[in-house]
Amino acid sequence: MHQTNFLVREPLLDPKQRVVGYELTWQQATAGGSSTLDALESLVGFVASQVLDEDDGWLLRDKILFLEAVPAMLSTDALHELPPERTVLSIKAAELAHPDTMAAVQGLRAGGVGVLLREADLTRIGTRLPTMASYVEMRFSGADVGSQARTYAALKQSTVGMIARPVSNWADFDACAALGLNAFVGKLHLTPRPSTDNKGLNPAQTIIMQLMQMVRQNADIAQLEAVLKRDATLSYKLLRFINSAGFGAGREVQSLRQALTLLGYTPLYRWLTLLLATASTSGYSPVLLETAVVRGRLAELLGQAALGKSEAENIFVAGMFSLLDRLLGIPMQEVLANIQLSEDVVAALLTRSGKYGPYLALAEACELNSDLVASLAATLKLSPLDVNKAHLSALSWAQNVAA
Repeated sequence: MHQTNFLVREPLLDPKQRVVGYELTWQQATAGGSSTLDALESLVGFVASQVLDEDDGWLLRDKILFLEAVPAMLSTDALHELPPERTVLSIKAAELAHPDTMAAVQGLRAGGVGVLLREADLTRIGTRLPTMASYVEMRFSGADVGSQARTYAALKQSTVGMIARPVSNWADFDACAALGLNAFVGKLHLTPRPSTDNKGLNPAQTIIMQLMQMVRQNADIAQLEAVLKRDATLSYKLLRFINSAGFGAGREVQSLRQALTLLGYTPLYRWLTLLLATASTSGYSPVLLETAVVRGRLAELLGQAALGKSEAENIFVAGMFSLLDRLLGIPMQEVLANIQLSEDVVAALLTRSGKYGPYLALAEACELNSDLVASLAATLKLSPLDVNKAHLSALSWAQNVAA
């Protein structure tokens, strides 16, 4: 399936708006409403091959993967490749009526694999639920909240986590959080959190924008150092980044000038782009930020083969900036008025045109169950395998970005 179809990801949020995991499916399976055994086994095997590294282990750090399952695949070999504590299989409650399926589920749970029960009749299951599942899916409805609250209150006393679906707006999110649900599935990864804070750039972002302008104009290291010194937090973050294991400087760097020299202008601009988003306050939510990072990296990876590494760096910037209007709570035109960008990046941001625009559009389409993914990929001469590998690589990379 990974050679003929495209991956769809949907983030699960906790009550603090953080991404705790991802539900991964094949686009065709999601759209059709049912999944074949071969498709599901292919998904598990492909994911395991991409997010597990022989040296570094689980590349998604603390994230949990939720994968659909049917009884026939509960003993598939690929399941044993995924770390059990980071794997949750979603299965319909009716499937557990068969003794063999129930035994297989209990065996997986004994081995540490999580099980999410879907379409469960909680009035019939009652106290047996903790023996059957580690999570239960709750179909959230804004109506009859009182009745739902009583159901949720009973489950809060058990060890079973509650996952609400669908949660399509922040008002429903707040209602679910107040009722004690543990995780939420919806389209909130693309929706700014309403905020009463002042819109626009805060002081930290203003300095970051100034530095980005200076980098584009090839300002002297001494000039960059002078601006950095005006913000102790920014200076600290740069030194922490340059001394991180991921950067690999090889020795401890203690001066800003040395850090700037070692980093170089292009990587510095990229780091500042990330920092600009993390310094946002208006309309901010952790899931929106993570979406921006994944989008930027995915767009970059999609364009590398055709455009080369240095051009792809610009696509990363376009991807990150494409959500800045939502992160900052101001129109994109106002964002662009504060920073000088190349014509190609501006075209990508405003109309998804130019040489970078189609890659950004494809990265965006991968965030939704959209038919556009196939047509955009075909136009760019990218195979489903190319896109799927880049998708999971971007997801892994985003977990290791220094904030």
